[in-house]
Amino acid sequence: MDEPEWRRFVAAYHQARPGITERLFALADASPYSWLAEPLRDARGTVLDLACGSAPVREELPDADWVGIDLSAAELAEAARRGRGPLVRADAGALPVASGRAGAVCAAMCLPVVTPLPQVLGEIGRVLRPGGTLAALVPSQTGLSPSGLLSWVRVMAALRAVRQPWPNPQARDGLGALLRSAGFRVRSDERRVFSLAVDSADAAQLLADALYLPALTPRRAAAARRSLARWAVRGRRLELPLRRVVADLPTGRPSQEPT
Repeated sequence: MDEPEWRRFVAAYHQARPGITERLFALADASPYSWLAEPLRDARGTVLDLACGSAPVREELPDADWVGIDLSAAELAEAARRGRGPLVRADAGALPVASGRAGAVCAAMCLPVVTPLPQVLGEIGRVLRPGGTLAALVPSQTGLSPSGLLSWVRVMAALRAVRQPWPNPQARDGLGALLRSAGFRVRSDERRVFSLAVDSADAAQLLADALYLPALTPRRAAAARRSLARWAVRGRRLELPLRRVVADLPTGRPSQEPT
């Protein structure tokens, strides 16, 4: 799938499912958004929430000078419905923010899927002030126990998929190295395994719908939901390894003005 096709898929996906990642993470034993927000609670200056979706991080930073940015009108409408703001509709690769104006940037589950990634990282570097913080949350490919791995094999087999075809797989466990190459200084790179309660038919359907699978046909999706609903018995849990990378801009870095 080329970049224009991927962008069309992502736009349609979020138009049809606003807030779905937040709803999936609500099944977790602890809040991934709270974990992501920890290094931003003392951030000085504006916190830009990149590709904010339904803006769940806003709840974790109630006193921050926070601005949510997303390209999806449906996601922003869901965020507004939940009373979260201010909100701006914009592309992550062309942020309507002056250079050096942000004290921090939050990126929850978006860096593996936004395109083109080098342009997005360049924009983050441009809008951050020297010493500003980037906190990113991404899926991890490592950390599953043997039983956790078998559970994911069961889920993906039901969907007849091997993997989610993200355009930026390097922005998962390789995110730290990627940020260093883009001029950031990585302060921490941690993995944490969350546990999702997939113990009902509704939770199984939510899981199936929350994965980026462009090749999934409606007929196959319906069959997968039925299969996973039978698997989602009482007490069923699904491991979800996530990685949090916290980085900043070296204070001696020159300002990046847009060209």
